[in-house]
Amino acid sequence: MNDGDRAAERRDLVSALRRRLDASERTLSAIGAVPRHEFVPEAHRESAYADRPLPIGHNQTISAPHMVATMTDLLDVERGDRVLEVGTGCGYHAAVVAEIVGPGNVFSAERVPELAVAARDRLDRLGYDVTVAAGDGREAFADEAPFDAAYLTCAAPEAVPDAIVDRVGPGGRVVAPVADGGRQRLVRLAVRADGIDREDHGAVQFVPMR
Repeated sequence: MNDGDRAAERRDLVSALRRRLDASERTLSAIGAVPRHEFVPEAHRESAYADRPLPIGHNQTISAPHMVATMTDLLDVERGDRVLEVGTGCGYHAAVVAEIVGPGNVFSAERVPELAVAARDRLDRLGYDVTVAAGDGREAFADEAPFDAAYLTCAAPEAVPDAIVDRVGPGGRVVAPVADGGRQRLVRLAVRADGIDREDHGAVQFVPMR
């Protein structure tokens, strides 16, 4: 398919998400701007604009567009905000957030070195100024804190690690899937100077945090 055909698919995807979600136009515009097929392995590119997760290798997946939109809306970020992502994967979610916050403001950590290198190269090639580091997200970018927001693309066991929450300044937000017994819940933490408020945003299914 040529890129014109793919652009039409992006428009159709955004229309479908608009009907399904109560998502902001800012987030939907970001989804519509990112060429998801560039982040999907060749074997799955025909399904790139289906609203479902797809395998990207190393037992990891690219999240479904509706979940990327939901999490991005919950982050509630704007131009110039600095964001920490834990779990770069193929780089798609980072690209969507970068469309909103602008160049140089997304810092992403990926535990699998091969995925980190591939995502960095892909984001660079597509013109996204995202800083990608290979390593444990609980340790990466400590010198870049505080961030305005952070999110996990993998399910934390029981709670979001303190090392990640502590890197978000007062007034910031952390969005993450969290394991709760045999289930996972999507939570948003609102960071205050005197504590943390937690909101539950429903059941989800993500690969587990390593």
